[in-house]
Amino acid sequence: MSSDETFNAVGVVDFDHWQDPKDFTYHPRPMRPHDIQVKIIACGICGSDTHCAKGDWGRAFTPLAVGHEIIGHVTHIGTEVDKSKFKIGDRVGIGPECECCGKCYRCKHELESNCVSQALTYAYVYPDGTKTQGGYADNIRVNDKFVFQIPDGLETIYAAPLLCGGITGLRPLLDYGVKKGTKVGVSGIGGIGHMTILFAKALGAEVTAISRGEKKREISKKLGADHYIAASDESQLKEGKDSLDLIVNTASSFSQTHLESVMPLLKPNGRMTFITAPELKEKVEITPFFFLFNNYSIGGSAAGSVKQIEYMLKLAAEKHIKPWVETIDISEKNVKEAWRRMEEGDVKFRFVLTGYDKYFGKKSSGEI
Repeated sequence: MSSDETFNAVGVVDFDHWQDPKDFTYHPRPMRPHDIQVKIIACGICGSDTHCAKGDWGRAFTPLAVGHEIIGHVTHIGTEVDKSKFKIGDRVGIGPECECCGKCYRCKHELESNCVSQALTYAYVYPDGTKTQGGYADNIRVNDKFVFQIPDGLETIYAAPLLCGGITGLRPLLDYGVKKGTKVGVSGIGGIGHMTILFAKALGAEVTAISRGEKKREISKKLGADHYIAASDESQLKEGKDSLDLIVNTASSFSQTHLESVMPLLKPNGRMTFITAPELKEKVEITPFFFLFNNYSIGGSAAGSVKQIEYMLKLAAEKHIKPWVETIDISEKNVKEAWRRMEEGDVKFRFVLTGYDKYFGKKSSGEI
């Protein structure tokens, strides 16, 4: 493949004006033996995209195309890729990670998403200076280990948001061993939270949705939640005390979680798992005795392992799991509008970018 080939993208060209994304082109990393190139047909818009675009986790580089909930078709296969697993034209997905070292303790124990040397799908710089660009582009090229076959029974627009939001919500359920009868609380009923409810129900859990007020009660019921607690209502908190085995906290901010109000919903020996990724400056403050006298534990969870993602996709197809999505065709104007609405909380619950062929058209170099 030509060393001067270019991919087309929409993204941040100036962090001071991040809400004004622009078209740009970039030179992809040369094809390596274990790489797969994918022509993108859809990409979910994750909260990580706006965090990164704003520079909440530090300013990476520009121009920058974000997006790590990617669906597309295989167009090129590296010489050492297992041809029994992938063929030209396969519909596949790519999530937040595109490479790991494969040698550390974490990789050897199927904890690839916790590899300290992992390469992220966007905003990562390899040692050789090559930069990763995400799914707001016509093509992407990644290591075959992090390319996932999409089951036939799973529609593209529903598969896309699962590749980050879905697996981020499912992993703490799997790590805890959630099964029929496990009492699970989901705090924060938004993009990730609503998918966490869907997966918890699919695993057989009894689910309690937790939100600050009453606004999400009816939506939570439609998602399948068995119970609802408004955290601003002390009587509801009191009634729910000692009722949950696990709380998955998906709220977008640590400071808005009110730990010492919500955690008493846990039984002794219960666990709260944070999957929140707020601004770096956010902190959690809590009295250690609060944990000591209640036998609570608290932890964090990132996106899942390769095997967990494969399991999730099969589960979603078998259980007909459909995240609530709104599709929007990719363009400078529409990405800007989607980001604006996300900042205002004006989406239920996930945007999925579509219309890639229409926008990028013949500019794309990834034709099958």
